[in-house]
Amino acid sequence: MLDGHWAIATLRGDMGPRPGFGHQARSHDLLICTAELLQMALTSPEEEEHVELSDFSLLVVDECHHTHKDTVYNIILSRYLEHKLRRVLPLPQVLGLTASPGTGGASMLSGAINHILQLCANLDTWRIMSPQEHQPQLQEHIRQPCKQYDLCQQRSQDPFGDLLKKLMDQVHDYLEMPELSRDFGTQIYEQQVVELSREAAEAGLQERRVCAIHLRRYNDALLIHDTVRAVDALDALQDFYDRERATKIQVLLAERWLLALFDAHKNELTCLATHSPENPKLELLEHILQKKFGSSDNPRGIIFTRTRQSAHSLQLWLQQQPGMQTVDIRAQLLIGAGNSSQGIHMTQRDQQEVIRKFRAGILNLLVATSVAEEGLDIPHCNVVVRYGLLTNEISMVQARGRARAGQSVYAFVAAKGSRELRRELTNEALEALMERAVAIVQKMDQAKYQAKILCVRESCLQPFWKQIRDLQWEALVKRAAQAEQRLSRQQQFLAEHVRLFCINCSVAVGHGSDLRKVEGAHHVNVNPNFSIYYTVSQKPVVIDRDFKDWSPGGTISCRKCGEAWGLQIIYKSVKLPVLQVRSMLFETPRGRLQAKKWSRVPFPVPDFDYVQHCAQNLQDLSLE
Repeated sequence: MLDGHWAIATLRGDMGPRPGFGHQARSHDLLICTAELLQMALTSPEEEEHVELSDFSLLVVDECHHTHKDTVYNIILSRYLEHKLRRVLPLPQVLGLTASPGTGGASMLSGAINHILQLCANLDTWRIMSPQEHQPQLQEHIRQPCKQYDLCQQRSQDPFGDLLKKLMDQVHDYLEMPELSRDFGTQIYEQQVVELSREAAEAGLQERRVCAIHLRRYNDALLIHDTVRAVDALDALQDFYDRERATKIQVLLAERWLLALFDAHKNELTCLATHSPENPKLELLEHILQKKFGSSDNPRGIIFTRTRQSAHSLQLWLQQQPGMQTVDIRAQLLIGAGNSSQGIHMTQRDQQEVIRKFRAGILNLLVATSVAEEGLDIPHCNVVVRYGLLTNEISMVQARGRARAGQSVYAFVAAKGSRELRRELTNEALEALMERAVAIVQKMDQAKYQAKILCVRESCLQPFWKQIRDLQWEALVKRAAQAEQRLSRQQQFLAEHVRLFCINCSVAVGHGSDLRKVEGAHHVNVNPNFSIYYTVSQKPVVIDRDFKDWSPGGTISCRKCGEAWGLQIIYKSVKLPVLQVRSMLFETPRGRLQAKKWSRVPFPVPDFDYVQHCAQNLQDLSLE
């Protein structure tokens, strides 16, 4: 509609070489881009790339419920508020769009109202607009899908799951830590073993750490078994043990015991998985799909599931289940881009191609993770299934919104009495709470507007705006305090006083002073002697994206034990090893620690200087 009247450009991170963001902004009327690209441009020192907020007259923030905490949306809008409160002009108008602002975790009306007000403050909202006067006419064009709860009984017998739990019991007995919970097959248990792994790494208890890692894999298998089939759970477990044997060079005594434990029960697990009773949830799903896709009205649907692994397993089930071969189902995955510890991912190009085929009707069913909850507008989609999901009210509303066609069905599949069912019922109550909170804030807005007309004294500060302005100041003060805390945390130790160790075998491999940041994100070791500690795979990492200044090389692994550390990149012709923060253990003057993020390491990491690095290498060559 705007083509021909306006110069429009679309920018993505996977476009490869392109004109700078700043150049594009100055030569176009409208830019469509990710928030990450805009934030990079706002902080870039390069003239061709850099922009200021004052270069724009309007910012449209889609799915603006993400404007909170440390999201990139909120980082950009915090910059906006800083400029506004310091009277740095001009500034663009901000338009936020969302169908589900949520309650911010609140379960009471007052907390939900505070969350909506904080969101308004973050977006510098003047007014919340939603259909009111013409709501009936809107409903004629956008009909709500018919929601149904498809509930099954829990498995009456589960010999495969029972054997997995028996093996986990043996690992617990080996650990001799009776205080550990044995609530196997839950996300709470997963959190426990992740924390156990971190604590063991920091204490130098390598055998305890590997036990925690193997317990997490068994727990993953139980979660997969609960969601799909026993054979899928066993395949995931077998893949893990195959990788352990293929990559590990130095094997601890505990690892030998864990490998032997799995091997001793592998045949029994295989037999039980092969003859395991059908998952009751899959039986329900089969019934739903046969009913909807067995008709002749050209159905199109999306199945939402929790993980990439379960999405992959569901697609295999669709291909292999005899009952699914009698209906016209043309299914494909739609999952997250990028690499994953699960080893299953899609590139952005893959995603775009799948969406194109689904929109055109070449595909009629997507098996998706949360990546498909937002931004997917397919008018002909009339079937949405949320399969055993444990999410919040925003995800529920977003997933439901994918069913756009008339007479649509929105099915929730879970076991009776399950945590997933309890959460879905809670989500419905939270959605109603969210709507009440929005309506109350809207009335505040209307009262403010009416009072503004009646009141001519500038000192008459209306309640809504007073709350918003106070919240904005509080948010800026809080963010400034958090930034000060981050800076203080990163300045705890001199980088040269921090030693780096392999997380798996604890071999010393360098110092914090060897590290640099490439493009503010990729942490590389620039010490030329570091290469003696790792190997590089001959096969490069496959990332189906073109980056402006770098390309991926092979994976890098500890030369001593085989632990994966990250990957090599070729940055402007220079080969650099990029390290995953979780692959390193940091020894500080106060003890050892494992960091979850590079931003949480207790020492400063300067930016990589390409010219200085090249000059240093040339100097080293001349000295030789």
